[in-house]
Amino acid sequence: MSSRGVPALTGESGLSRYLSEIRKFPLLEPEEEYMLAKAWKEHQDPEAARRLVTSHLRLVAKIAMGYRGYGLPISEIVSEGNVGLMQAVKRFEPDKGFRLATYAMWWIRAAIQEFILRSWSLVKMGTTANQKKLFFSLRKAKSQINALEEGDLTPEHVQEIAHRLGVPEHDVVDMNRRLSAPDSSLNAPVKSESDAEWQDWLTDDSLDQEAILAGSEELNERRELLSTALGELNEREREIIAARRLQDEPSTLEELSQKYGISRERVRQIEVRAFEKLQTQMKRALAERRSHIRSSEASHAAGA
Repeated sequence: MSSRGVPALTGESGLSRYLSEIRKFPLLEPEEEYMLAKAWKEHQDPEAARRLVTSHLRLVAKIAMGYRGYGLPISEIVSEGNVGLMQAVKRFEPDKGFRLATYAMWWIRAAIQEFILRSWSLVKMGTTANQKKLFFSLRKAKSQINALEEGDLTPEHVQEIAHRLGVPEHDVVDMNRRLSAPDSSLNAPVKSESDAEWQDWLTDDSLDQEAILAGSEELNERRELLSTALGELNEREREIIAARRLQDEPSTLEELSQKYGISRERVRQIEVRAFEKLQTQMKRALAERRSHIRSSEASHAAGA
């Protein structure tokens, strides 16, 4: 799938023009989206793929704007998001019963975050789940509790952020210090009382291609499992799960209760039930897949 027909964004100065251009592409009705997705999946119709992509460029732009605080050109962030969108269109299963936007935002965010992690300075940001969570969530968490943007956090703020994000306090302190000085000299000390230098954090020990491929395949597997599991929910359950769990800014129970004309408690019950269904379906699908892999390996070993 190519990017032909997708407007190009060149630098910050072209942002307004780009946003104006992509607003000209019409949004798709559910039935129209379904037919186009079928045309692409079954016949590799390039025009169908183009319309699916262009109708969701506004979604990419909206998500990309949330990542403008990392010192990278917005044109490159949007471009990476568009690549994620194209991958989502390529893999979208229209018969699962949910909208492309619900599926695509996972691919868009993953593409943007992977690009930022590759590009942000020469300093090793770490590879653990907690470090990645902090990298993308710390700035927002600080603003929510009115913590100072620059400098060390107070012990109270460290404790509050660690509690909110479910990470150790020392990880909060470490990541805040790294993010506070992204352009420091590589020979500058990490801490005033330390002999360690920023160059000590360079990613000389980067993963080999086999490990990178394995990680990518695992991520794709999780996305496919989620896609399948979402297909087991009814439309209202999918919408509530997406609004409460799959958005950067989750909708409140009050907002959803007004939208569906039900109580906040009823919304909460639907959310809990839908999430339990997702977990059950994903665990079942994962168990079945692993069982299939073990059977295949056993058959291969017997044949050998």
